[in-house]
Amino acid sequence: MKVFLGISSFQALAMFRRGLFYSYLTIYLRHFLGLSVTTTTLFATLPMIVSVISQRYIWGVISDRYQKRRLLILWGEIIAGILTVVLWYLHILPDDKAMAGYIIIIGLSVIELFWSMSNIGWSALISDIYEESRRGSIMGKLESFGGLGRMLGVLSGGLLYDGFGQQFSGWGFYHGALFFISSGAMFLSTLPMLMVPEGGVSSLEKEQIITRETSRYNPRIFQIFIVAMALINFGRNSISVTLAQYLTLPGGFHLSSMTLGNIVNIRSVAIILTGLVSGMVGKRLGAGNYLTVGTGISVLSLLILGMFETIELVCLSSFLMGVSEVIISAASYELASIYIPPEKRGKLFSVFNATFFLSWGIAATCIAGPITDLLIQAGRSAVSAYQVSFNVAAAMTASGMILLFVLFAYARRSP
Repeated sequence: MKVFLGISSFQALAMFRRGLFYSYLTIYLRHFLGLSVTTTTLFATLPMIVSVISQRYIWGVISDRYQKRRLLILWGEIIAGILTVVLWYLHILPDDKAMAGYIIIIGLSVIELFWSMSNIGWSALISDIYEESRRGSIMGKLESFGGLGRMLGVLSGGLLYDGFGQQFSGWGFYHGALFFISSGAMFLSTLPMLMVPEGGVSSLEKEQIITRETSRYNPRIFQIFIVAMALINFGRNSISVTLAQYLTLPGGFHLSSMTLGNIVNIRSVAIILTGLVSGMVGKRLGAGNYLTVGTGISVLSLLILGMFETIELVCLSSFLMGVSEVIISAASYELASIYIPPEKRGKLFSVFNATFFLSWGIAATCIAGPITDLLIQAGRSAVSAYQVSFNVAAAMTASGMILLFVLFAYARRSP
């Protein structure tokens, strides 16, 4: 109970920080600092590239060699918290707004070099602490706690973005409130981690595990799984940066920051509710079937955005995104923990994490952003241009779901 309290508190604080900061950063870059749609996506793309490379070649190697998990998390949060405050100061120095935007993008990339040690430590730690049969249920519960934290973060960010409606849009970033609170959440998140064991696998356990588990590891199955997850995550997350821009378009819904926060929090409510029952449903369906269902729900949520322009259906789409997020996260993690042998958790979880972290940025930069910009330049309305990108995202996610069927058929035939 003490251990779960520690990791669930950490998860809630992590998602609070993300909801507070990243839900509104894209609007700040686009509408206040004046960057193009494609350029705004770089705040996710470049840091995520740094994250994936550093997880794979630095922190994953260190984690496996020294079997340190919690230590990586603690140092990652502390260093990132310090650098976040430094980034705020640096971005207000230039008079040119576009330059301030580029400083944020580059600064977040530097921060991610260190913050990524927390990500890889977290992924490996959960597998170290909990046995295979409980991981799906634990991940679902953690998603619920994360959803609650995200909801509070989004509400707080919506209030602070324009200074409780008393200041200009972007005030919360420009004057530092969102940077400072985000940094404080990182420092605070280290406290509950002191309740959690270090994790890792001892040398004796490692030898026993290698003997017991290596025969289960099938590189081909893992490779197909990674490609499927890349398609699914790149599809569904390609709109993560541009969706807020779409909902605040002057020629479209033109939502205020508070109304946008309410839409985002419908997703948070779905995350909380789904997380409560995710373990039970996932155990009944099996991780593979559960992942397929979650992917199908994600495709539906994207198609709704791409085909309809009513606020009610946008709310429905947001709810479905929350449902699918929990299912995909819990089921894919459970499958990854099965496909990855314990002695390789650091390195191979970094590969699995890459399908998510890269999707959050590269997909937006290479798919959603360019599609939207090119169509607008070609004379299409901004609303229509964004909707086309949503439909492309749905098609890519659906292709990942098709590959899942191939994966499971191949896995059944494999010894």
